[in-house]
Amino acid sequence: MKVTLRIAKGGTSLYVGAYDVTDAQSFGKMCADAWLKLAQQQLYKESSVGALMEHLENDVLDQLNGAMISVERAQ
Repeated sequence: MKVTLRIAKGGTSLYVGAYDVTDAQSFGKMCADAWLKLAQQQLYKESSVGALMEHLENDVLDQLNGAMISVERAQ
């Protein structure tokens, strides 16, 4: 089934992606891909490698804390 994953926090969209989910494994891959994309967004925001290493792991968790995550059937 084609689905759209949306992650938003405080009215701001953090991530939107389209996926083909057929089982638990593909659902897990969808979630892992969203995590990776959020981490990549942080990579582009940081001014140095040191700053990135300091914030990388906690930043994704901080972004997702209190976020609204929805999965909808794509049309």
